[in-house]
Amino acid sequence: MGAGLMAKSDDGGGRRRKRRRSQPMAEINVTPFVDVMLVLLIIFMVAAPMLTVGVPVNLPETAANALSTDQEEPLTVTLTADGVIAIQSTEIADEELISRLTAIAAERDGDKIFLRADGSIPYERVMQVMGALNAGGFSNIGLVTDIGGPTLDGQ
Repeated sequence: MGAGLMAKSDDGGGRRRKRRRSQPMAEINVTPFVDVMLVLLIIFMVAAPMLTVGVPVNLPETAANALSTDQEEPLTVTLTADGVIAIQSTEIADEELISRLTAIAAERDGDKIFLRADGSIPYERVMQVMGALNAGGFSNIGLVTDIGGPTLDGQ
């Protein structure tokens, strides 16, 4: 990009004529590199919010604190208002849930899983899915909600 050749100066004045050797320039033009990095930074900043789980649900609001996440990407199971179950963003049939979870649990290190359920889903249905999560090998189940909901002390 910005490399060129410089002529080597002739030091001595001897009888022999020395061949001039060219040396590469030791300067690097970093401007194109910085431009590319800034463009990539902007692309990742715009794309990062779109990488969340893509199944739309109206989560109930609570006053609970957020759970900490480990290094491993959290596995998410979603229950939509229509009653459809999705692992990450892939919809699956009810009969396949436990077999898929068992296969996934065998490949993962941790047993943490997040359950996102629409607020209009009956409590019984949510508990059935939680039982299936447990039967599939996941005992550390986190319920995902939106923050800012009411507390029981009236505040």
